[in-house]
Amino acid sequence: MSLKERLNSDLREAMRSSDELRKSALRLALAALHNAEIEAGSELDESAVLGVLAKEAKQRRESIEEFRKGGREDLVAHEEAQLAVIEPYLPQQMTREEIVEAARAVIAGVGAKGAGDKGKVMPVLISQLRGRADGREINAVVTELLAGLG
Repeated sequence: MSLKERLNSDLREAMRSSDELRKSALRLALAALHNAEIEAGSELDESAVLGVLAKEAKQRRESIEEFRKGGREDLVAHEEAQLAVIEPYLPQQMTREEIVEAARAVIAGVGAKGAGDKGKVMPVLISQLRGRADGREINAVVTELLAGLG
């Protein structure tokens, strides 16, 4: 069963059990997938579906951060609950050490010599780690490793 099929199946189950929070979160995720498919002009493959779900999870994390700054704990709780519904569909997030290891391999693979080669490293690494690591974390690791080379 594909990830999209699983989301649809879980939505039907949430509707049957009258789980409003789960139903709402899954509908938002499926709407984001539908919009991405319209934009792409075709059905998304599994990695693209994961990318959309990762983007949705990232949006929730950023909202939680902003709502905390604004003292809106009611909205924080709502966003955290939605994030808890989305996260099980995402692959296990990589540790910093795993990201460093993957970055070193890509840096060696593309022959990067310093910070100026970041443009060679980032696209390759981001495509490899899509959905399993946050882009900001990848950027920080690559910047750190390339600074050590230069």
